[in-house]
Amino acid sequence: MTKYLLRIEYDGSPFFGWQRQNDVATVQGAIEDALRKMHGGPVTLYGAGRTDTGVHATGQAAHVELRDDFPQRKVADALNFHLRPDPIAVLSADVVPEDFHARFDATERRYRYIIENRRADLTLDYGKAWRVAQKLDQDAMHRAAQYLIGLHDFSTFRDVQCQAKSPVKTLDDITVSRYGSRLEVTVRARSFLHRQVRSIVGSLVEVGRGVQSEAWISKILEAKDRKSCGPVAPCDGLYLEDVIYERLS
Repeated sequence: MTKYLLRIEYDGSPFFGWQRQNDVATVQGAIEDALRKMHGGPVTLYGAGRTDTGVHATGQAAHVELRDDFPQRKVADALNFHLRPDPIAVLSADVVPEDFHARFDATERRYRYIIENRRADLTLDYGKAWRVAQKLDQDAMHRAAQYLIGLHDFSTFRDVQCQAKSPVKTLDDITVSRYGSRLEVTVRARSFLHRQVRSIVGSLVEVGRGVQSEAWISKILEAKDRKSCGPVAPCDGLYLEDVIYERLS
């Protein structure tokens, strides 16, 4: 058997998240169906992390073991053939060591959240970004976001259904940038809590709207109380952008 690392892009809109579930469409389920067709039997796909219903990816990662007779250069092409017409694309398939694990070997995950700050409804970006009609101060949002960098108890930004053993995480970097009407919030960390990024973005938008002060982010972080969190941003604008593996560099 040969182990492959797949890099995957998908539109999460028609799926009930990444993780395989019975009787509903999921990204993992669709790829495993494609793997079964090309492999001739059941195959298990191991993802670097789960994404929620409606969340997208430009750089999800997952590993799978296949028979040795599959030419490496054709694995991605064969999977993409069987995945059509689902909005999923396998960007690459590379051989990795036998002891490699897509989830446990990841040293960094990168998310990007897209906000369209405009009054007009979305057309081309419908379902791909969060439209916020009220003018946002991205500089205030960026300054407020810096309170979150480092090792913290992120209970305030943790979904009540989160299954992580601890709410303590280290956020390596977070930036808020504007490109015309588009705001992009980029976040880097080794791992995240369930809905942590969407919870952070929703609270930062409250700062951007002028409803809350920049220091409010520090206050609710220190509260370690989910009830202190601002509104959770919708799934539409969230993208798993990349998963980093230092051992493969």
